[in-house]
Formats: sequence, C-alpha cells, structure tokens
Amino acid sequence: MRKRATARQDDVLSVLNACERPLTAYQILEELQAQEPEIAPPTVYRTLSALTEQGRAHRLESIRAFVPCRCNHAESVPVLAICEDCGAVEEHDGSGVLQHLTKLTDPGAFRAKRHIVEIHGQCRTCAS
Repeated sequence: MRKRATARQDDVLSVLNACERPLTAYQILEELQAQEPEIAPPTVYRTLSALTEQGRAHRLESIRAFVPCRCNHAESVPVLAICEDCGAVEEHDGSGVLQHLTKLTDPGAFRAKRHIVEIHGQCRTCAS
C-alpha cells in the first residue's frame, strides 16, 4: 500500500531531524529503506522537492544535500552557515538580507522564486 504524500513528507523530515548533518537524497533513501525496502529514489526526490517548495526543508546547492528548516522564512531569507570541516549547518534568519537582494535584482526585472544564502567556513568548534 502506497503512503500518502503527507505521511511520506513526515518520514523524510523525521530522517532529516534525526541527523545533525546534511543528508543527500540517497542517504535519506537508505534510512527509509530500513523500514520500507521497496521505496525508490524518485519517491524520495519528489518528496524532497515538495518539502523544499513548502519551505520545510532546504537544499544546500553547493553540497547537494538537505537539512530541515528550523526557522520561519515567510518574509526573510534562510542563511545557512556550513562548516567545511565537520559538516555542521547553522540556520540563521536573514530578515535584513531580503530587501538588499531585491534591490540587486530589481533593475534587471528579475523575480526570484526562492531565496537561500549559503556561507562556507568553519564553525566555532572547528575554528578553536
């Protein structure tokens, strides 16, 4: 029996929330296959696409991995600080960034569908 989309999304979010580090789609698939061996990659990709569109998860474009959303970004930009040493991701509310991004893109009549800022460096623990 196939699961409903909302149940599948809850399953994927549970996997993401249980991990302290970003996960690739295939890592998520492996976790889900422990309970549901017949689940296929397209199902996970569709679910991740829905979760990112809803703002419930973020795709880290630079490392092709996913993290759960931990802030409300209705009127802001998620700013994700990614540690290049340990892989930890800190999510910050970029409320002050949205207006600056809009000013940058308005002259070209570009209309953004979503915003996300990724910053790479070292976390406090790794920098010590």
